[in-house]
Amino acid sequence: MTAKTVPFSAAELKRIAGRHPTPFHIYDEKAIRETARGLPRAFTWAPGFREYFAVKACPNPHILKILREEGFGADCSSLPELLLAQKAGITGEAIMFTSNDTPAEEYRQARSLGAVINLDDISHIPFLAQEAGLPELLCLRYNPGPLREGNAIIGKPEEAKYGFTRQQLFEGYQVLRDRGVKRFGLHTMVASNELNPQYFVDTARMLYGLVAELSEKLDIRFEFINIGGGIGIPYRPEQTAVDIPAVSRGIAAAYDELIRARGLHPLRLYMEMGRMITGPHGFLVTSVLHLKDTYRKYIGVDACMANLMRPGMYGAYHHITVMGKQDRPADTLFDVTGSLCENNDKFAVQRPLPPVERGDLLVIHDTGAHGYAMGFNYNGKLRSAELLLQLDGSVRQIRRAETVEDYFATLDFKGL
Repeated sequence: MTAKTVPFSAAELKRIAGRHPTPFHIYDEKAIRETARGLPRAFTWAPGFREYFAVKACPNPHILKILREEGFGADCSSLPELLLAQKAGITGEAIMFTSNDTPAEEYRQARSLGAVINLDDISHIPFLAQEAGLPELLCLRYNPGPLREGNAIIGKPEEAKYGFTRQQLFEGYQVLRDRGVKRFGLHTMVASNELNPQYFVDTARMLYGLVAELSEKLDIRFEFINIGGGIGIPYRPEQTAVDIPAVSRGIAAAYDELIRARGLHPLRLYMEMGRMITGPHGFLVTSVLHLKDTYRKYIGVDACMANLMRPGMYGAYHHITVMGKQDRPADTLFDVTGSLCENNDKFAVQRPLPPVERGDLLVIHDTGAHGYAMGFNYNGKLRSAELLLQLDGSVRQIRRAETVEDYFATLDFKGL
C-alpha cells in the first residue's frame, strides 16, 4: 500500500492558489531530493554508477538543476532537451543523447556538448560519420525483439521502432571498431512504468551477457551498460513502490557472475529513470468550476487533458484528493472532467469522492513526470504554470502560465 499524501495543508494550498491561479503543477523539492539520493545510495557497489534523469519526464531547468546538484546527468532526445541540460549546468558525458530519426543538427549539437551519443539504428553510423563525425565514445541501443516481453505502455519490443537487432549489434560494433572508435557502451529500454523489480534485474543480466559475447568476439572493451528507465511508481494506493535495494542486489549478483568472473570488471552501470524520480512529487492543482447531474454526476474543473494527458490517453489512474475533505467518506461516484471538446477529457471515471462544492481545490497526484511535459494547445487551451515548493516551505514560480499572446506568437495575421 502507498499512502497518498500532499505536502501542504488545505489552508496553505488556498494561499498558494490565491497568488498563483489554478490550474498549476507544483513540485516538492524536498521529496525529489530525498528520492534522488536514495537511488545512488542503493548502488554503491556499482563502479561509476550514474543516473541520467530522463528530461522528457519533467523538462524544466530548475528541476534539472536540483538533480544536477544531486549528481545526476541528463538523458536527452532532442535539441531543446540538450539545450535545457546545458542551461542547467549539465554538459559533457553527463549527457546521454538517445534519439531516433535524428536530424544532423541535433547530432552536431550533442557532439559540441561532448555528450554520449547513443545510436538507435545501424544506418545512423554512416549518417553520424558524414554529418558530425564519429566521436571516440559511442553507445548502441539494443532491441531484443521476441527475446523479451514489453509491457502495456511500451508494447512488444519486436513492434517498437527503437534499437538494433542482435545481429546488427555485432555488425555495428565491428564497423565502429574498424573506423577508429575506442570506447563503447551498450543500452536498452524495453519497459515503461514497470513495477516488477525482477524485470530490471533480467534486463541487466541480458546486457551483461551481451557485453561478454561482444567483447570476446570483437576484441573490444565496454565502459558501461545503460539499462534505460522504466521503473514505475504506485499510481494506485493499493500498489507498492519498486524495491530499489532488491533490484540492486539482483543486478550485483548478475555482475559478479557475468562480468567480474570473466575479467570484464570494471563495467559501469547507468540508468535513465525519470518517472520514479519526480513523478510522485508533483501535483496538478485545479479548482471546481461546475457540478453536473445527468446520467452521471460530473465535477467540471479548470484543468483539462491539455494539462494532464495520461488519463485520457492511456486510461491511467491518478489519485485525487479533495482538499480539506480528506477525512470525509468518499461515498459519491463522480466523473472528473475538463472542458475540451473530447469525451475522453476526464481525470477520473466513476471515482468515489467526498461531497464536492464549487470552488473546492482538487489535487491530482503523481503528475511530476509526463504531466506538464505532455501538454498541448488543442481547443486553444493554454499551458499552466509550474511551481516549486522549496526546502524552506516557500513557493516559487519556475514557469509562468501561457497567455493568449503566446498562443498567437507563431501565427502570421498579415493579409487578413
